[in-house]
Amino acid sequence: MCGIVGAIAQREVSPILLEGLKRLEYRGYDSAGMAVISGGGLERRRKLGKVAELGAALAAEPLHGGLGIAHTRWATHGVPAENNAHPHVCNGRVAVVHNGIIENHEILRQQQLELGFKFTSETDTEVVAHQVCFYLEQGDDLLESVRKTINELEGAYALAVIDKQEPGHLVAARKGSPLVLGIGIGENFVASDVQALLPVTQKFVYFENGDLVDVHLNSYNIYDEEGNKVERLVKTTEMTADAVDRGEYRHFMLKEIFEQPRAISDTLEGRIANGRVMEQILGPTAGPILKNTRAIQIIACGTSYHAGLVAKYWFEALAGIPCHVEVASEFRYREHVVQRGTLFVTISQSGETADSLAALMQAKEQKKYVGSLVICNVPESSLVRESDLSLMTRAGVEIGVASTKAFTTQLAAMLLLVVLVGRRYAMNETTEKNLVEQLTRLPGQIEKILELDEAIAGLAEEFADKHHALFLGRGSHYPVAMEGALKLKEISYIHAEAYAAGELKHGPLALVDSDMPVIAVAPNNTLLEKLKSNLEEVRSRGGELYVFADAGSGINSDDNTHVLEIAPVDSVIAPIIFTVPLQLLAYHTAVLKGTDVDQPRNLAKSVTVE
Repeated sequence: MCGIVGAIAQREVSPILLEGLKRLEYRGYDSAGMAVISGGGLERRRKLGKVAELGAALAAEPLHGGLGIAHTRWATHGVPAENNAHPHVCNGRVAVVHNGIIENHEILRQQQLELGFKFTSETDTEVVAHQVCFYLEQGDDLLESVRKTINELEGAYALAVIDKQEPGHLVAARKGSPLVLGIGIGENFVASDVQALLPVTQKFVYFENGDLVDVHLNSYNIYDEEGNKVERLVKTTEMTADAVDRGEYRHFMLKEIFEQPRAISDTLEGRIANGRVMEQILGPTAGPILKNTRAIQIIACGTSYHAGLVAKYWFEALAGIPCHVEVASEFRYREHVVQRGTLFVTISQSGETADSLAALMQAKEQKKYVGSLVICNVPESSLVRESDLSLMTRAGVEIGVASTKAFTTQLAAMLLLVVLVGRRYAMNETTEKNLVEQLTRLPGQIEKILELDEAIAGLAEEFADKHHALFLGRGSHYPVAMEGALKLKEISYIHAEAYAAGELKHGPLALVDSDMPVIAVAPNNTLLEKLKSNLEEVRSRGGELYVFADAGSGINSDDNTHVLEIAPVDSVIAPIIFTVPLQLLAYHTAVLKGTDVDQPRNLAKSVTVE
């Protein structure tokens, strides 16, 4: 979602703000802007398009000053346009940047119009600027004006606000959308993501929901939702400024695909001893919760949802307990029958996915679950803080909007959880030992898959002029096919659908012709012969087949069947292995089509609004 950066320093802040915006580009956006206070004046620059456009505008007309805020916007209310870009300004005095959605903006807009305020945008954010300005003009200071304003807002927000008449500080607030404080020496910062501030600090305070903070050069004060002054822990991140460099790779996505062996090794490190998964990896309260777990409810969105669908097969086949998987945005809006002893599990790369977070909060309020657990990549995220247990994927920074290493590390982490749950039910020590052995071999097996990069790049040339594609899989590889289709459509803009291969005769077969490439994943498992029959149905109708097949599958290439062989792997971890070539296929296809691989149109990395 949108990105916020704010700074107060004894030096020029515009370069800091601009660099911060560049580091938030991965989140997805359509416009960028900055406002700076200097010498009693408030100046603003806004541009539609990339941060580079804003950078060019600043090079032509610099903004000078030691206090400023900046923003990358992803359109929700109002089309992508310069007048809708942030910061929003009221009466040349107050500037505001905002992530989230103000649900009661129409009511506030009408009240403000009656008071004589003029609107220059279609956004919900502009009402925040006017409301703060209204209280300032009534005689309140900036902190109190923001406090009164947020008490009138309904919805989700992360805010940073400055007032030209109070140039010594900025005020920020958080409810539902992420926001952090970066602590410097004689300077302080705010941002929606620590990555924005890594060039200037590694010390951060993570705001709690409802926090209001008054930030000065050498100090800051935090107030909780009830208005009480509170202390929050200062944490030092291990991330460095060069963590977001592409290095030798053309795109972040390709770099992150090739980082998967190391990322999975990091996921597993220190979590396995003497051939067994250690229960302590979930935290000190894991024992009682796992002891009472009788079923699993997984909630996730997008790629993380696909990880949950794979995990369902593992929980039921290996752990012997029922597992239900649902998209978070749907889960929230229906009645549920909760099986006794159900563990509520969320999966999220960012830990800030709005629908997943709202579903977790709803589950906690209902008090029908034995506990909550999150699989996540960001230790200080909202989902981690709100869950009883957490299992970090340790994937490292993922910049590409199309998730790759986050997905495979989520699967590795989920398999650890399956073992911890399963050892109390259907899983014996021999099965656990075998799974642990497969996991420890996994990084090396992915290294072997990455050696197929050049061959897959050649295969991608067949897709560059296509408009549609069909992905097929069976069993736990049906979600892998779904993930493959998602990757292709996300970054190459080719319409792609995934089906369970056994469903071909129930409709999808009508789409098959020589112009509709059909991509199948064919591990050598108990469903292989069934899959071969499904592929024959495609072949006999003139379809063009592209099969990623186990080397022992017996599927051979011919005029309209293109087989890329994968070294034999254990059937349990095969979904992780077979995901990687589909990622590479999507990547190379997108490169050939000339799309923006790392920042595909209309998409955001972290969906922090509903």
